[in-house]
Amino acid sequence: MQLKLSADEVAFRDEIRRFFTTEIPADVRERAAAGRVRYPDDIATTMRILDGGGLCVPQWPVQWGGQDWSPIQHHIWREELALCSVPDPLPFNTAMVGPVIAEFGSQAQKERFLPSTANCDIWWCQGFSEPEAGSDLASLKTRAVRDGDEWVVNGQKTWTTLGQYADWIFALVRTNPDAPKRQAGISFLLIEMNSPGIDVRPIELIDGGYEVNEVFFNDVRVPADQLVGEENAGWSYAKFLLGNERTGVARVGQTKMALARAKKLAGQTKAAGGSLLDEPLFAARLAELENELLALELTQLRVVASSADGRPNPASSLLKLRGSELQQAATEILADIAGTNSLAVAPPDPAAANGTADIAAPPWAQQAVPTYLNYRKVSIYSGSSEVQRQIIDKAVLGL
Repeated sequence: MQLKLSADEVAFRDEIRRFFTTEIPADVRERAAAGRVRYPDDIATTMRILDGGGLCVPQWPVQWGGQDWSPIQHHIWREELALCSVPDPLPFNTAMVGPVIAEFGSQAQKERFLPSTANCDIWWCQGFSEPEAGSDLASLKTRAVRDGDEWVVNGQKTWTTLGQYADWIFALVRTNPDAPKRQAGISFLLIEMNSPGIDVRPIELIDGGYEVNEVFFNDVRVPADQLVGEENAGWSYAKFLLGNERTGVARVGQTKMALARAKKLAGQTKAAGGSLLDEPLFAARLAELENELLALELTQLRVVASSADGRPNPASSLLKLRGSELQQAATEILADIAGTNSLAVAPPDPAAANGTADIAAPPWAQQAVPTYLNYRKVSIYSGSSEVQRQIIDKAVLGL
């Protein structure tokens, strides 16, 4: 594969970079670079600016805000988002429910939801996982029963990321409990979060943060026209969604930025022979991560190119698996560079200028271990690493 960009691709990259660095407010990008994005405001602000410039949902169909780009251009767009410290567009909107509605939704659903999904007038959350149905998603129990022109939903979802901000949830629900295969009795339903009978409860994470929730449904009535596609076909739509999600979940650009930051900080950290970068074992570790990331980037380009017809590529599981491992490795090396300063952590202080308590350790070091702990999640969400290996085993290798 040709690694060098063509002249046209360089011009495209430069124009994308100019837009990101001049149109997205500097304070928003500074907070993103420091890992202190303000939810939901920074995300909504960014998405509306990107959408106004036609740069929020380039992977969508053109009539709904997408771009007729080559796979290389899509890759450049995603890479520059990270390199310019632009907060990612909300993936629940742009990479998950939006493509599903565009592909399988009715014309009325497309007109109702897609414009407001692209510009973040609607904030979506994902209702897939349940207490006993995480990696084994087909065992979900949340039930939807048809009652006239409505569905009545009862059950529970968990690990609902950023659900505290959500206006709507897209949920997998069981509509045929007697289906011969568990996957065959599941439907894809769009539910407004302020519907009577919905209860959202926070889950505190190991890093002390709050970004995930439990969502309970107690006789929640949902208009029948909010069913996407065909009844009992939701499993196919979920596989389509996860295929799209896993292509982007490798987060190559973000990991590049993390490793570049690690290299810079290591060069400023004293060690016996000068700086950490002068330590052979550390230098070899960093170089190995950079090489592994380059290999992942090339794989991502091949997967994106082979998915250009809109069909999910099972090889996206390779991106999810290796991308998760490299994200975790990048947060681990940053925590190691921080050393004992990473232990000088106090509860967030909203009144402090940098969002942390006034203690001696630099803010980046204070964040190193909480970020490391938070990133344990990436090998679980969007399908655990064990599930990805099963998919690779069967659908990629044919074993």
